[in-house]
Amino acid sequence: MDIADRPDFFTRQDGEKATLPFSHEEYRRRQAALRAVMEELDIPAVLLTSMHNIAYYSGFLYCSFGRPYGCVVTADDCVTISANIDGSQPWRRSTDGNIIYTDWRRENFWRAVLSTLPGVGRLGVEADHLTLAMREKLAGFLDDPELVDIAHDTMRLRMVKSGEEIALIREGARIADLGGQAVFDAIRPGVREIDVAMAGRDAMEAEIARSHPDSELRDTWVWFQSGLNTDGAHNPVTTRTLEPGDILSLNCFPMISGYYTALERTLFLGEPDPASLRLWEINVAAHEFGLSLIRPGATCSCICAELNRFLADHDALQYRSFGYGHSFGILSHYYGREAGLELREDIDTVLEPGMVVSMEPMLWAPQAMPGAGGYREHDILVVYEDGAENITKFPYGPGSNIIPV
Repeated sequence: MDIADRPDFFTRQDGEKATLPFSHEEYRRRQAALRAVMEELDIPAVLLTSMHNIAYYSGFLYCSFGRPYGCVVTADDCVTISANIDGSQPWRRSTDGNIIYTDWRRENFWRAVLSTLPGVGRLGVEADHLTLAMREKLAGFLDDPELVDIAHDTMRLRMVKSGEEIALIREGARIADLGGQAVFDAIRPGVREIDVAMAGRDAMEAEIARSHPDSELRDTWVWFQSGLNTDGAHNPVTTRTLEPGDILSLNCFPMISGYYTALERTLFLGEPDPASLRLWEINVAAHEFGLSLIRPGATCSCICAELNRFLADHDALQYRSFGYGHSFGILSHYYGREAGLELREDIDTVLEPGMVVSMEPMLWAPQAMPGAGGYREHDILVVYEDGAENITKFPYGPGSNIIPV
């Protein structure tokens, strides 16, 4: 083949379709809900570009490495657009069709997109994911269509989980508990944070491989923090060596085909000092109070206000670190977010059956004061018609998580 004859994009279907995380009917349900939004907004087509939305509607979770990816949804089609470096894997893991674009010419991604969207005057896009550079290229290749932001609408649809999603999230919570136990068992003086973290990660990955053999085995991780490193919930693991008296933070995150779940616990290596014990007990009490507030009809902002009052009554509100909880689904520490379902002062979303949220208060005492460190507990709750179910089973608090030395 001459260089000039190489295609800008093509299709290839090597192998058989993979077993996806959800049934064919579940993906059809999701696409139908998106098409209802498209009809309401008079949008003939949508171009999805984020990892979470492409995975949610097609089953394919991409690995970008700086390359663009897409999923075009029209009234009767759903096509993923992927880079040649991935071969036919995106087709195997897409519920419908796939187009592969090549690297031979710049902007072949947009030529592939154009092949699915000739003459579209209005196009739905994710404004929170479309960069200025991509917006300029879109205008040039697609003849500058009118863009309609559908990011909020797709987030709203993702916030209410189906029965299949809840079953997968429940499995994630179970596996997080197993990772937590492996972390607990690995803690002892002289061990590094990274050694403890690897024990938890390995246990979770082994269980995902055993119980979900058709899933994509990637992205499961543990943040295990000690001492000053507990002050931030997302602080990376270090090689610090554990010492008697350390405050510890256990954070396990199993990922089953892109679905995030979490377990977070405060622990102490040896008996905590009185100031530390006081702060820990206040945070545990806030956690238990927060669990009682998760129910259908409650609003995120009102739950937050109740917990703020609770901490203020215990002279601890000044140590609060972040929002009290969030939604679950297609998300990770580097993609996805359902910001409309976070337990914060500025979110007025009403909890409804099918939503899945965490309760995770955190207090952060600065290094200069007694009891310094970060204290947090994290459980996952599924909202039903008549209340909420806590699907996290790992114990919390001083009665369970003081490790003798």
